[in-house]
Amino acid sequence: MNLTAAAEVDGVRFDGVDLFLSLPHTDIDSSDDDLALLADKIAAKNLRAGSLVAPVWPATGGGSAMGDDAECRRFLAQVEKACRIGRKLRDLKIRHYGVVRIDSAASAAEWAKDPEANTKRIAKTFREACTIAEDFGERLAAEGEICWAGMHSWRRNVQLLEMVGRPQTLGFQADMAHTMLFTMGYNAPEDRLLPDPFDWADADALAAAYRKMAGALRPWTIDFHVAQNDGTVKGSGSHDKTGHHCQPMDPNGKLDIVRDAGAWMRGDDGQPTRAFPHICWDGCMFPNSVMLDPKTWRDVLQVMIAVRNAHGWTNEMTVAG
Repeated sequence: MNLTAAAEVDGVRFDGVDLFLSLPHTDIDSSDDDLALLADKIAAKNLRAGSLVAPVWPATGGGSAMGDDAECRRFLAQVEKACRIGRKLRDLKIRHYGVVRIDSAASAAEWAKDPEANTKRIAKTFREACTIAEDFGERLAAEGEICWAGMHSWRRNVQLLEMVGRPQTLGFQADMAHTMLFTMGYNAPEDRLLPDPFDWADADALAAAYRKMAGALRPWTIDFHVAQNDGTVKGSGSHDKTGHHCQPMDPNGKLDIVRDAGAWMRGDDGQPTRAFPHICWDGCMFPNSVMLDPKTWRDVLQVMIAVRNAHGWTNEMTVAG
């Protein structure tokens, strides 16, 4: 956080931080006193808290959203704890925007054993999570990532969101690196939008596929991560085959970050949607050596400023990690 607060490009700094609600980061079981201390630390660096990540996975105390009753109760308990923290941080005047991020906390492989029944089960759990969020004045954002059951393709994400049917409470969280994998058909070859094999030199084809994918999910998008991807996957365990984030200036990056951010930030009419009050860069995929290098933050901030300038954005920029 020290480097985040200190990073500056042409007089512009980061506005805030998104929070991962699991130790060794922010404890999901933080007391009111703990949260007051956290708010003081964030405010002392002239930052705000933005979106929150609910630790809904079994390894962090949650459970599968398509699991048995006990697993779903654990999932929902983590959502409730996250929403309580969100409201408390608002009460402390350190959080003025942002969502609570969730996913299905189950693998695409498990989902594939009974796709329709499992999607219905996830939708039911998500609807119950919406009711909890509404009680705390929060909104939920379902993270589009290829490792999560029922959320592993752009088409399946749309299906799930429509099945939940609570657009005022549940939306989509679009990370540019994760969602690029949708166009490549990882874990869902039937929904692939790029030819296989694909010539990465064909920038127009990539841009068109990316726009098509984003166009389907944009009406649901309420949280957005600027990111880069080199066209490969990584991960293990619960996060198997997830998007491989690159640093924004990585020469192997396949996205034109500024151009492709517009697929999410502008509607079909070309006008900025302003559907989310802040944009974020997710640093959780990088080793500490990268995170402790001041150049990392300056590069990230430079790209985020370029995205903001290109798409008429005047609101805030945060970093997660």
